[in-house]
Amino acid sequence: MEETKFIPGKRIDKARIIGLEKGKLPPQAIDFEVAVLGAMMIDKKGIDDVIDILHPDAFYDKRHQEIYAAIYTLFQNSEPTDLLTVSAQLRKDGKLDLVGGDFYLINLTQKVASSAHIEYHARIILQKYIQRKLISISSDIIESAYDETMDVFDLLDEAEAKLFEVTQGNLKKGSEDAGDLVKQALRKIQDISNQEGMSGLATGFSKLDALTSGWQPSDLIIIAARPGMGKTAFVISMAKNMAIDFGHAVALFSLEMSSVQLITRMISSETGLTSEKLRKGNLEAHEWEQLNVKVKKLSDAPIYIDDTPSLSIFDLRAKARRLVSQHGVRIIVIDYLQLMTAGGSGKGGGNREQEISTISRNLKALAKELEVPVIALSQLSRAVETRGGSKRPLLSDLRESGAIEQDADIVSFIFRPEYYGVTEWDDDEHTSCEGQGEFIVAKHRNGGLENIRLKFTGHLAKFSDLEEGFSSEFQSKMNVTPDQFSSPQDAFGSEEDDDMMPF
Repeated sequence: MEETKFIPGKRIDKARIIGLEKGKLPPQAIDFEVAVLGAMMIDKKGIDDVIDILHPDAFYDKRHQEIYAAIYTLFQNSEPTDLLTVSAQLRKDGKLDLVGGDFYLINLTQKVASSAHIEYHARIILQKYIQRKLISISSDIIESAYDETMDVFDLLDEAEAKLFEVTQGNLKKGSEDAGDLVKQALRKIQDISNQEGMSGLATGFSKLDALTSGWQPSDLIIIAARPGMGKTAFVISMAKNMAIDFGHAVALFSLEMSSVQLITRMISSETGLTSEKLRKGNLEAHEWEQLNVKVKKLSDAPIYIDDTPSLSIFDLRAKARRLVSQHGVRIIVIDYLQLMTAGGSGKGGGNREQEISTISRNLKALAKELEVPVIALSQLSRAVETRGGSKRPLLSDLRESGAIEQDADIVSFIFRPEYYGVTEWDDDEHTSCEGQGEFIVAKHRNGGLENIRLKFTGHLAKFSDLEEGFSSEFQSKMNVTPDQFSSPQDAFGSEEDDDMMPF
């Protein structure tokens, strides 16, 4: 194979070299580039159709990059765009000779008759550019992977950042016609009426469901509290309700606790056996029976847990897409937001507040892209503890970034007065707050605000509706006697018979 010769002082297109090494030209669509540029110079409508789709680097031919840049400059300055003005702009930039002079511009306009199908042509150009970009990124990754001095985790961060940049910068959604949107809205209203007003995913907390009509697709929900208030307990109770009672597939990304710890807490909540007893394993015969009967529902529940520590937003997006497409996941829960990383290789640049802002913005984008509600737990600042009087949290207590409040569709807080030694609610009736918590909806983009009181069962780390409490009537649902099981082997069967849970 003939060796590639490099000419000193001449700029070599890296993508072109990569393609030629494999005996292939890089992906390109020169005819479409000609058609798009020609149409833009003869019809102003053509500019309106593609100006937000393409950028100069999307063109493969260097001449076409310069011509499009001149057209873009004219558009930005609200100046007319035609053969003469484009020529004048290129002359002003000193690029007219580089593109082939007026003769080449005239040639472009003569090859098209109108701007028909220009948007379709532009998207083909964009697809070819993305392919070239992926080839270039892959080449850089391969080259860096052979470098023994390169830290592998820095390499992963760099690869994530570059791929994320391609996704964010080039995949754009166009606007939709009002007529089509009205039809979609009417269909949705009809569906809601058939579901008795529940348009989203029911949580199992009746007052919360009445307020929100369930968690809505594409919403970002922030649940914030100080440590020890029960954020994780709330989402575990909610996930269990949604998966067991309503059959909704739930994805839970736990950055703080291991998956086994979370499942143990779910088992405790579902069976009524304390986490301490489950940890020690010293259960009575009837408790083994209780565990065996109640845990079967949890075993069959569509709950998927990922306990990857320091999860980046890029990894989360990739994993969430797979869970939605492969397992039909209906809701995504992150515990908790401040333990996530933005990813990328820009270490030392920016600050933590900007990083949290990037994460919250991308969580909202993820909710819209997958059309599922995304719930992110968040820590509150210490201002709550130092504040005199009521310790009830405020929006201003959200830790590290005001962008969280801005991006979220719902911002809520969990507040348990008992934690601060308070025994009565600060209402007119001064009712007892023992064993209770408050779910405070402080921001609700599409609905009202409310403070919803819930029952909190501390030894089970479980939230439930205030009027329900924990049911201990499991004996009536059993078809076995308390002395039937006497050991964990009898209760669960042998390892060969054990069915693995999806989590």
